[in-house]
Amino acid sequence: MNIEEYRNFCLSLKATSEDLPFDANTLVFKVKNKMFALTNIETFASINLKCDPENAILLREKYQAVNPGFHMNKKHWNTITVDGTIPNKLILEWTKDSYNLVISKLPKKTQKELQN
Repeated sequence: MNIEEYRNFCLSLKATSEDLPFDANTLVFKVKNKMFALTNIETFASINLKCDPENAILLREKYQAVNPGFHMNKKHWNTITVDGTIPNKLILEWTKDSYNLVISKLPKKTQKELQN
């Protein structure tokens, strides 16, 4: 997977926007202005994803390429190294999980609007 494929996947999720709020290289994907994924558009070497705290620990134990979120709250974010050791399908599944986790914290009315 490359940055364009990943970007297209993220933007296919309902109400998703993209932004460069930190610097010219850190691409942030948001749903209703809440971050659910970040990556470096130059290198696409890793992706930061929001994760349920218990699941975050399990994923870190199971996969060497999953680590506590770099520059993020380590309890709620994982950094996934994009090195080919984790199948693209799984990375996209975790991205959708991150998206859904953010939606679950939004007001009920907004959650209802975003249901597929």
